[in-house]
Amino acid sequence: MERGPSKEGVSGRPMDEREYLTSQPPELRIEGALKEIRGRVSKSGRRVVVLDDDPTGVQSVHGVPVLTTWAVEDLRWALEQTSPTFYILTNSRSLAEEEAIALNQEISRNLSEAAGSATDFDIVSRSDSTLRGHYPAETDALAGVLEEGGREPDGLIICPAFFEAGRITVDDVHWVRQDGELVPAGQTEFASDHTFGYRASDLKEWVEEKTGGRIKASEVLSVGLADLREGGPERVLELLKEVSGGRPVVVNAASYADLEVFMLGLLAAEEEGKRFLYRTGPSFVRTRGGITEPKILGSEDLYRKRPKEGHGLILVGSYVPTTSRQLEAALELDGVRGVEMSVLRLLELESREDELGRVAEEVNHSLAWSEVVVYTSRELVTAGKAGSAGLSNFEIGAAVSGALVEVMRRVDRTLPLSFVVAKGGITSSDIATKGLEVRRAEVAGPLLPPGIVPVWILPEENDFPGLPYVIFPGNVGGPGSLAQAIEILRGER
Repeated sequence: MERGPSKEGVSGRPMDEREYLTSQPPELRIEGALKEIRGRVSKSGRRVVVLDDDPTGVQSVHGVPVLTTWAVEDLRWALEQTSPTFYILTNSRSLAEEEAIALNQEISRNLSEAAGSATDFDIVSRSDSTLRGHYPAETDALAGVLEEGGREPDGLIICPAFFEAGRITVDDVHWVRQDGELVPAGQTEFASDHTFGYRASDLKEWVEEKTGGRIKASEVLSVGLADLREGGPERVLELLKEVSGGRPVVVNAASYADLEVFMLGLLAAEEEGKRFLYRTGPSFVRTRGGITEPKILGSEDLYRKRPKEGHGLILVGSYVPTTSRQLEAALELDGVRGVEMSVLRLLELESREDELGRVAEEVNHSLAWSEVVVYTSRELVTAGKAGSAGLSNFEIGAAVSGALVEVMRRVDRTLPLSFVVAKGGITSSDIATKGLEVRRAEVAGPLLPPGIVPVWILPEENDFPGLPYVIFPGNVGGPGSLAQAIEILRGER
């Protein structure tokens, strides 16, 4: 019996969220599911290694290590930690496809060497919850190396859900919550991304689109809400036992309860010898690792390793409209100084150094008495436009991100710095790895509800030991979210 609108109806138009989700089968909640998942993960001894294509993927977790390097010795260190889950920040979304392929191959080969025969592991290729990124290039690269090492995956689990940000999959359609409605992902601004754009909202059709027809929609297995909520883990096990040859598997999920049911079936399949590779959003990782819901951090959590002193630096590279609105509100706070950096001047060799010098001087002067927000000029400059200096979109993005990194490098190390916020995925990755030179850190948890703004605590060997480093994605939060984050970091909330 049909419970709601037909598949053809839901894939093409926004839906009222409450009405649409109410039409689905009722959730199956299994008492103690997360504890059981955690126990089975621990008993298996397998590590969950998350290759994060930008640093926002740690949004849903806490208490786990994160690496920004993948040397064999660093990977061996991470594999030996008590946490069965750890992240490797690859930032591959900022790379050209060929570079992303080579990077994934290098990491997976180093990982196999670090693990040896004593430690087994599963790889999660964590990507954007609105479907942007190098798919299928990255998962194809990983699968090839895993096969070389005798860890050939039977299937590829595709689960982009990120519940905290309103991204769910129902009826195989990936939805983005906007103003109380569920909008098919292919009809959002994310689908028109100039690098990773797409048309399909139905994930099976999206696989066909992104693989250029190499994998047909009809060949993709779907685990639907009815399978999860009416069939339970047993039905999931039944479906996954038949998966082979690297077949893609789309996971429908509208809640953590759905993911817990799927995970119990998945772990049972793995216990029977099945192997899987994963292409997912943040919510899947939290459930796969049996990680409990993180608490929202307060001042006592942020400054537990060092006392709060001095002022904070906020670096804004993201140019999306959400960020621009948040920037306006942040600049209205008392005790906040804004320093604008001209993108056009940064793209010209003759003026780049002068612009960087001016901005760095203003930052160091202002940090002595206020929080400082460094932001790029808001006009989007793309390849072929006036002022783009003949650069490609990747080169323009790299030039802008590199300028923010250089500002971070030029911050006077004798000044007390209480926190750093980086706004935007590529920006936050480059600031961490190149500006702050972080190799290893701890994911402390989220700064803002509902858990979409993660915080790292920097290690003792860093120039800023114990510093809270806030990774603020460009496309999340309301108009006042950045201002609220600054107030929390200043101890005013």
